Amino acid sequence: MRLLNETQFDTVYHEHFSYLSLATVIRIFAFVGLKVWRVEEIPTHGGSLRVYGCHEHSKRQIHFSVDSLLKKEKDNGVEDLTTYSGFQPRADKIKDDLLAFLIDQKTKGRRVAAYGAAAKGNTMLNYAGIKPDLINFVADMAKAKQQKFLPGSHIPVLDPSEVDWGSLDYVLILPWNIADEVKQAVGKFLKPGAAFVTAIPSLKIHQ
Repeated sequence: MRLLNETQFDTVYHEHFSYLSLATVIRIFAFVGLKVWRVEEIPTHGGSLRVYGCHEHSKRQIHFSVDSLLKKEKDNGVEDLTTYSGFQPRADKIKDDLLAFLIDQKTKGRRVAAYGAAAKGNTMLNYAGIKPDLINFVADMAKAKQQKFLPGSHIPVLDPSEVDWGSLDYVLILPWNIADEVKQAVGKFLKPGAAFVTAIPSLKIHQ
């Protein structure tokens, strides 16, 4: 539901090969003699479900969270085909808005870098066709990624401690689900007037 509502297409990559609504999980469980008795919405990956199951004949009472989330999914169009058919145009708008922003900054002579060499970032960059001419580099804390290049885009990955943050005008946060963490870690090093940017669910500049 969150993936659909917030157009989180960058979450779709080889490591995540399926995305299940609670309604679907309930049907899968029933097929093998189980039932869902509780569910929690958690923030992982921009919104995930923690599902609790038991044997179908268990006397465990069904928690109110199950019916509550089923209704929420239905109200948010998870069972409506138009929700899915409208996903591509919304993904295209996110891509187009980000590209327009980056091209505009390049035209104005401003410097843009990114933070977080995450898999979802690669999905976004490659879908949009973004290269080093629009994003100078990406900083990442993972030593295994540093001094290498992002696949497809060939944007260099640097150690955050080696970055001259004060020379940047914008920092695009690729793992937008940890934007607050990134802003707290890097914000104090930016020059006055510089800002963070996230692209999903829509382009947003964080002053």
